[in-house]
Amino acid sequence: MIKNNIAKIRSKKGYSIRKLAMKTGMSKSMIFRLENSQTSLDLKRLEKLAIALDCRITDLFDSEYK
Repeated sequence: MIKNNIAKIRSKKGYSIRKLAMKTGMSKSMIFRLENSQTSLDLKRLEKLAIALDCRITDLFDSEYK
């Protein structure tokens, strides 16, 4: 699931929720809600996350991040 992958990739990169929030321009609570399936994820957010995590958007969909 994409929301689980955000947390996995974030952890693998060594980013805290705070750091990812700063890199994306999103709030910490938004990152938390995205990772916990409490809010929807649109293309704009996907793009911001991929850039901040230095990965492709498709990596956020993969079941196993490489």
